[in-house]
Amino acid sequence: MGIVRVSCQLGEKEYSIETGRFAKLADGAVMVRYGETMVLVTVCASPDVRPDVDFLPLTVEYREKSSAAGKIPGSFFRREGRPTEKEILSARLIDRPIRPMFPKGWRADTQIVATVFSADDQNEPNSLGMVGASAALLLSDIPFDGPVSEVHVGRVNGRFIVNPTYQELEVSDMEITVAGTDDSIVMVEGMAKEISEDEFVAALQFAHENIRILNALQRELLEKAGGGKRPHRQPQAIECPGELERFIRERVTAPLEQMIHSSSSKEQRSEFRKRLLDETILAVQQFVLEHEELADLPIIQLTNNVVHQVEYELMRRMILDEGRRLDGRVLTDIRPITCEVGLLPRTHGSALFTRGETQSLTTVTLGTKQDEQIVDGLLPTYERRYMLHYNFPPYSTGEVGRMTGVSRREIGHGNLAERALQPLIPSEEEFPYTIRIVSDILESNGSSSMATVCAGSLACMDAGVPIKKQVAGIAMGLITEGDRVAILSDILGDEDHLGDMDFKVAGTTDGITACQMDIKIKGLSLDIVRRALEQAREGRLHILRIMNECIAAPRPELSRYAPRLTTIKIPVEAIGTVIGPGGATIREITRQTNTEINIEEDGTVVIAAVNQENAQMAIDWIKGLTREPELGEVYHAKVKEVREGLGAIVEFLPKKLGLLHISQIAHERVNNVLDYVKPGDILELKLIEIQPDGKFRLSRKALLPAPENGSDAHAKHEGHQRRQPHRPSHQHPHHPRGGRR
Repeated sequence: MGIVRVSCQLGEKEYSIETGRFAKLADGAVMVRYGETMVLVTVCASPDVRPDVDFLPLTVEYREKSSAAGKIPGSFFRREGRPTEKEILSARLIDRPIRPMFPKGWRADTQIVATVFSADDQNEPNSLGMVGASAALLLSDIPFDGPVSEVHVGRVNGRFIVNPTYQELEVSDMEITVAGTDDSIVMVEGMAKEISEDEFVAALQFAHENIRILNALQRELLEKAGGGKRPHRQPQAIECPGELERFIRERVTAPLEQMIHSSSSKEQRSEFRKRLLDETILAVQQFVLEHEELADLPIIQLTNNVVHQVEYELMRRMILDEGRRLDGRVLTDIRPITCEVGLLPRTHGSALFTRGETQSLTTVTLGTKQDEQIVDGLLPTYERRYMLHYNFPPYSTGEVGRMTGVSRREIGHGNLAERALQPLIPSEEEFPYTIRIVSDILESNGSSSMATVCAGSLACMDAGVPIKKQVAGIAMGLITEGDRVAILSDILGDEDHLGDMDFKVAGTTDGITACQMDIKIKGLSLDIVRRALEQAREGRLHILRIMNECIAAPRPELSRYAPRLTTIKIPVEAIGTVIGPGGATIREITRQTNTEINIEEDGTVVIAAVNQENAQMAIDWIKGLTREPELGEVYHAKVKEVREGLGAIVEFLPKKLGLLHISQIAHERVNNVLDYVKPGDILELKLIEIQPDGKFRLSRKALLPAPENGSDAHAKHEGHQRRQPHRPSHQHPHHPRGGRR
């Protein structure tokens, strides 16, 4: 096959997909280009299936090469290391819409690798990676029910924009990523500035129109590349023999139905399920001994699959037929909620949010400019002053597990909660603190990311962060059978596992701030999305009412353990004076006053201190360094140079020199300046003149008390010497009266 390239117009730019030039040994490979951004996507699957697994062994990797943006990595090794948070989030945006499109029973190790080889400063490459993954899978022999495409949506001045540039996103009131097939939406992820549900649906409709364009482009590529003639490998799922399946169903259906209708807790269901599975496996093993033709089958795996399928069918039937859920709630009920704030005395803010069996303990820490995170990637390096971190320890589900690095799931859930709160976080001008929110999940049975949104909002108010209103989140579920649809509010973990959708929506009383939707079925109609959004809004308002009963506004005072930030302004030309040679001056100020000082390029100075006294010391010091000379003001000046017959040159402000004239040193006559001042002396002087040419004259005499008549012997002596008549020239110098006798 030669090089095949197809293109179309998407928005204002050309969008192209090419195959046959790069990575030809991969099962499928395409280069996707938009503007000057290019992403290579490859797919490979192992030749052998894995009989030991009962899940899809799919891995997705997304990597950004620094060279793509003409940069050298800033790490010590000067090469790319482990994936960044941005790369992990981008890999999830590829994985989530692709995964439901594989057929059930596909068990071969499958890997998708998207690599950014060229990146301009306008176009985000991660959606190109998702489109490339779909196109590469279509060209391969891997079974895949595509195409599926992904676009970003922004809105500027009321106009929707497909794949907006970074510059357009800065002024956009939404940033939503949508993936879908021709008929339905399969994934949504994004944030917005309190948009309405109708506006959200309109954004999805706009995205879907452009998704169809890219799906058509993939089909054109497939046709031109001859990929449609390439036979696909078939899934090799192990089917349970009919007689064995009937035996298992007869044993487990009645007890499972009783358990499902018992309104039991997650722990009770888990214990019952384990006990029933163990008993069933023993019975199946005895059954196999009586049927030798079944001896070579993976008995444990097949038994587990049938038990899971029976539970899946019974739960969905109960919800659709009876409108009743596993814990006894109706479809729109939300579990009991409790909110507490200020639990942790030494943190700057804390909150405990509990909804049913889901619990988040969240803290807020306020820092200074130096606590900002430096982010280095394809874009120019920038700083983050607001961040949210999410931790999901194994004990939150009552399990034992390894606690190593942060998982991709934790990064994804933390990012969703971070974006949900971001539109309400005050600007740096309004609140010049670095803000770090940390959510630790203590219990998990339901959406812990939405619990994090609620707990994070409460903790911010407890910390005194001036957010204008509370933010809450809720997770919605879906059960579908043909034309029958049930939308569930505040889903349990089992309802998520056995259901068809996990749709998380966060927002305020005025609109949506973030969303995330994952679909296990092949797509979702916009009508169902609209119904789910309305039900989510009602649930969100219910949660917000409870949160506002706990704390409805930010505390007026920060924690006594939080740093106090004071902002002052200095002239830009004085920045160097405050910093000093090699930073010596500012280091001395911070050391002497026990403060932290940051100076911006525009002359803004932010001073962080543990108490107001230290802050005031630093403020006075800096103001002293930067203030302009004022006539009549008194200064502590340092003598820089003494000039006999003229006076002294003094530095009365940093880099401000003036003259202390000999006549202004003392009330009496000064014959020798060094008798009064020496280089290095610190004098208290008054500024008495600012000359038109910018020169300054200072006075010591003006600050000395005027001498009283006859009270100063030295002055009298000086006056006597000045009053003596001049000797006549004929007088002998050695005779008292002069001349010879």
